[in-house]
Amino acid sequence: MVQILIDSASDIDESEAKELKIHLMPVEVRFGEESFYDGVNLSHKQFFEKLIESSDLPKTSQINEFRWEEEYEKLTENGDEVVVITLSSRLSGTYNSAKQAAKKFGEKVFVVDSLNACIGERILCLYAIRLKEKGLSAKEIARELDDKKNKIQLLALLDTLKYLKKGGRISSVVAFTGEVFSIKPVVSVVGGEVKLVGKAIGSKKGNNLLCQLVEKCGGIDFEMPYTLGYSGLSDAFLQKYLSDSASLWQGHTKNVPAYMIGSTIGTHVGPNAIAVAFFAKN
Repeated sequence: MVQILIDSASDIDESEAKELKIHLMPVEVRFGEESFYDGVNLSHKQFFEKLIESSDLPKTSQINEFRWEEEYEKLTENGDEVVVITLSSRLSGTYNSAKQAAKKFGEKVFVVDSLNACIGERILCLYAIRLKEKGLSAKEIARELDDKKNKIQLLALLDTLKYLKKGGRISSVVAFTGEVFSIKPVVSVVGGEVKLVGKAIGSKKGNNLLCQLVEKCGGIDFEMPYTLGYSGLSDAFLQKYLSDSASLWQGHTKNVPAYMIGSTIGTHVGPNAIAVAFFAKN
């Protein structure tokens, strides 16, 4: 039997992992002296409550080799094979730790670098579940994921530059200018790294730019998994985007799946961000 194991940078929490019949490796999140496991004893809502109240950014730790090895031991003890999906190797050392830990398990454990994060990593996991249900072996699933992962597009519209500034990703001057002129940046995961791909003034233009970039990326393959994400304690910005982007979904789907973004990416984008992830059609 094939088991699927994914880290919590995918924003899949413990309860959803059980529903999907997969296994979760939670990232450790620290607020000062307090330590939590993402999606286990710290929900996404609780994370944003703490983030908004805190003057300092929380710290996240990569999942070390020892924790991966322990999990592999449990999942393979009955002869099962494991497909592991991790956060992009260009954003964290988690993939390298998972790969190192897998060496002693030979053809029992296959580690896939998603080259993505957040809902981009999530839809690769959903595709893995489909492949498992078709009866593919772990090796076949890993090969197919590696083949298709470069088609994943993840685009996010941020409401504020405040958290990127806090994390040292941009300068105070850039952040201040952005706040004054209500600049809404659009970021994407390109080659496994987060890149700025557009800027708009105001939410309406930001939503329109996000839609344009979806089309520019080749359009959505509705035969493959796709989803939206939002950060913060309210989905108001998400609902506004759904209204503004109705033409993307009409005639393709009645219900667009959407999930709250968790701590790994939420730390840097802050509340009121919206994101879309899909496999490009072309």
